[in-house]
Amino acid sequence: MTESLPAYKIVGERRFRETSGLYFEDFEPGDVYEHRPGRTLLDVDNVWFTLLTMNTQQVHFDAAYADKTEWKKLLVDSTFTLALLTGMSVRTVSAKVVANLGWDKVKATAPVFAGDTLYAESTVLSKRESKSRPQQGIVTVLTRGVNQDGAEVMSFERTMLVYRRGQSPEEAANY
Repeated sequence: MTESLPAYKIVGERRFRETSGLYFEDFEPGDVYEHRPGRTLLDVDNVWFTLLTMNTQQVHFDAAYADKTEWKKLLVDSTFTLALLTGMSVRTVSAKVVANLGWDKVKATAPVFAGDTLYAESTVLSKRESKSRPQQGIVTVLTRGVNQDGAEVMSFERTMLVYRRGQSPEEAANY
């Protein structure tokens, strides 16, 4: 894509409404979206997420145990990393999604610790019209998470069913 995508919709004189997300037509294979802001992880984020999801792997919440591992400190739960990176990408790649169809090829490529700051970027891999839902299309992106040092910590492919322009519930919902 060579033109800029709108971030605001004019709703009146000198009045603008923030918009988010791309319609199916806006996606082009090869386009890369850098998601900001980044997010610095805290011990409490990791412990709460681990306990909320009933993950009983003690390396995520028992500092005395974690001290005896090769990491020597609490390791951030990889499912939290996956959820965070997915969330970071929503404003751009899935704010106009009908449904997530799946996450594939999830790779935890480096450990993540409290104090790390993560950033995400998504590359459009493919898109196609839906055969059964002509008002929607299917988009697949590769999302990568990198830490403050630029090291990749996770990557995954996500496939989504996305509204076509003029087919979303935005107008009815006053978005």
